[in-house]
Amino acid sequence: MSTDASNEVRVAADSAAPRTSRTASSVAGPPPAGESKGRRKGLSERNRPLWMLIPGGALMFIIIVVPLVLGIYMSTLNLDQYTLRRWISSPFIGVENFVEALTSSPLLHATWLSVSYSLLAMVVTLPLGIAAAVATQNAFRGRAVVRSIFLIPYVLPSFVVATIWRTMFQPDGIVDKALGTVGIETGLWLNGPQTFWTLVLVQIWASWPFIYLLALSGLQSVDHEVHEASALDGALWWNKLRFVIFPYLKGPLALAFLIGMLHHINNFTLPFVLFGVPAPADVEVLPILTYVTSFQSFRFGLSAAMAFVSLVLIAIPLFVYLRAVKLDDAESPGAKK
Repeated sequence: MSTDASNEVRVAADSAAPRTSRTASSVAGPPPAGESKGRRKGLSERNRPLWMLIPGGALMFIIIVVPLVLGIYMSTLNLDQYTLRRWISSPFIGVENFVEALTSSPLLHATWLSVSYSLLAMVVTLPLGIAAAVATQNAFRGRAVVRSIFLIPYVLPSFVVATIWRTMFQPDGIVDKALGTVGIETGLWLNGPQTFWTLVLVQIWASWPFIYLLALSGLQSVDHEVHEASALDGALWWNKLRFVIFPYLKGPLALAFLIGMLHHINNFTLPFVLFGVPAPADVEVLPILTYVTSFQSFRFGLSAAMAFVSLVLIAIPLFVYLRAVKLDDAESPGAKK
């Protein structure tokens, strides 16, 4: 009797053991949610940015890549007013438009004008913007008003700026009257040998506040303790400007120089409104030449080739700047090796 009872107890214990383990596992619940969710979350975080880039990438492809490809294709066609209606079936001429643009057209002269007037404008606007930023950096009474006045040329549209200066440079305009009162002989500002310098002057007035803004933002990054240390050391204002302020302005001014050059070379509204079309030969810059070739001479294939050459010209300083920034980041002490 005792033996049978002990056997029954043993069988009951053996049958209860797996039930107990199952009960323990059910009480413990499923694996921690953090592990599985962490794995799923990690996968989603790696994949989610790629999905989020699709709308922006598709928009950039439609706005930038598609017109660029079409423009390159148009530059290989003999596309004019006679073949424009069926431009897809226009005669294919290869690189003849590029050869004509670089040899027999005024493209090289227009390129020289664009680069030269852009450089002259930047040579003046850089020190002017730096001087204005240094003058308005420290607090003084009326600083907000002065800063607002400095920004007027920047906030005005290019069309408005060109219209104002075109009115002022008329033969009976305010510029001739002001110069005549001090005995300075005037001439034709908008049609004559002085048109190039007129374009440079108006571009300087319209673009120097941009340099001023970037220089002012660079000055805000200068630590106040650096100014105090230089003052305690008895540094003169020129040495303080050269060895304390200019190193902080190196990056913003390089960016301002690049953006300013690209903007000047690619600026169509200012010379178009200021001088009209056809513009004088001394101010027939790249955008004006491309416009005249397209919509007055109706040489659309040739104008597409000129536009592509202009794109390459603009891409050269951009590539140099990006390369220099990449090298500076690689040589910085905090860069990863």
